Amino acid sequence: MPEGDTVWRAAKRLNAALAGKVLTETDFRVPAYATVDLSGRQVDAVVSRGKHLLMRVGDATIHSHLKMEGSWELYAPGARWRHPAFEARAVLRTEDVTAVGFLLGILEVIPRDREDDVVGYLGPDLLGPDWDADEALRRLAAHPDQPIAVALLDQRNLAGLGNEYVNELCFLRGMLPTRPVAEADLPAAVSLARRLILANRDRPNRVTTGDTRRGRTSWVYGRRGEPCRRCGTRIHRSALGRTDLEERVTYYCPSCQT
Repeated sequence: MPEGDTVWRAAKRLNAALAGKVLTETDFRVPAYATVDLSGRQVDAVVSRGKHLLMRVGDATIHSHLKMEGSWELYAPGARWRHPAFEARAVLRTEDVTAVGFLLGILEVIPRDREDDVVGYLGPDLLGPDWDADEALRRLAAHPDQPIAVALLDQRNLAGLGNEYVNELCFLRGMLPTRPVAEADLPAAVSLARRLILANRDRPNRVTTGDTRRGRTSWVYGRRGEPCRRCGTRIHRSALGRTDLEERVTYYCPSCQT
């Protein structure tokens, strides 16, 4: 599942291509919205909310979530798509550009004044204009016994962090992913999370080490069995989640993290 910075960049790219333009054709290739036609309406804005995308078209909003495999891509009229047509879930055309949503995990068209019905449960958005660190801290602290990695991944506490950021954040703060929330320095963790995602939002290659060279961009994420960049101890891998169905892979250094 993409991190919040990936979705933020997607929204920025789509907004630059579509905002202020009139849709000449729309094609929603999911049964519930197959008859919806937004042609003739102007795209007012495309924004991200955590890991969700909201395309505001007149009095409607196209709500999508990429999940694991989804993407939104832009094409010149008549250009060949990079993915097969059967993977397309939404096609939005203007006079000079076509936006195609492939393999979207969520796609729905809702009244614009009901956006809160689909994203209102989210915590403060790390990349949002209304970021509220105090509210994020309040929500995190409400679950003192929960493992810190699970709490940081919960989009109801703060929106935008995915598994890569959480693993890297735990390493940088010297916390095992299993450390209870009550024993974590929450203000420091939230402040660093904000700085990390802001530093990466404008670049496609995420870097948490400060080293942009290939293979040097992460401290622990995806590095099971490799030596810790700080102490040389082999990186461990485990799994953690609120339930067995929600388990996510965790990476950590057993020496640098406690």
